[in-house]
Amino acid sequence: MEAPEQSSSEPSPSGQSPFVRAGQSTDGIYTYDVSQSPETLPAVRGRDLEAAWEAARQAALAASRGTPRAFRFRRADGSVTDLALADTDACCWAGAVDRLVSISTSYGLSIFLRLLALVDLLAEARWAGRLVHLARDGADLHPLLLRAAASAQLTVDARFDAAAIRARLGPLAAEFAVDPPPESAQLTGTRP
Repeated sequence: MEAPEQSSSEPSPSGQSPFVRAGQSTDGIYTYDVSQSPETLPAVRGRDLEAAWEAARQAALAASRGTPRAFRFRRADGSVTDLALADTDACCWAGAVDRLVSISTSYGLSIFLRLLALVDLLAEARWAGRLVHLARDGADLHPLLLRAAASAQLTVDARFDAAAIRARLGPLAAEFAVDPPPESAQLTGTRP
């Protein structure tokens, strides 16, 4: 599958229309030259992020192979952030999200980067694990976590600030026991 050299300035569902130039290098790597930085990409709809999560899960279950991708984000001040995807899983997910909603648009790219940032958050932030149900065929995310990930700002390196996500969960997070139990808590229900 060869991605044609293209420019996209299509309006996204969020009303944004930034410029993303997509192409493919001679060695087969998909390339994206983005005229904005990760932290300025638009928020997305929670249902779109959930659909991307599901598409990535289905692609992984089908053992789909993805193509490596390279992203260059350009800031107004001339500085850049480069992101290279060579990880087999990330490449698989990128292909799935690209088929669902083109990552050659700022909205599609924002969805994909939020998916990667969410996977990273789940791996790094122990408290976030309480908002995920793991099963043999994948993981189901709590709607509060999806909503927070869909609307939170990405960092300059296309990740989530774990404290900012946790703050976005706000008072609603308390009812889902986001904090780990105290060391002395008894989990068996037996009395001393």
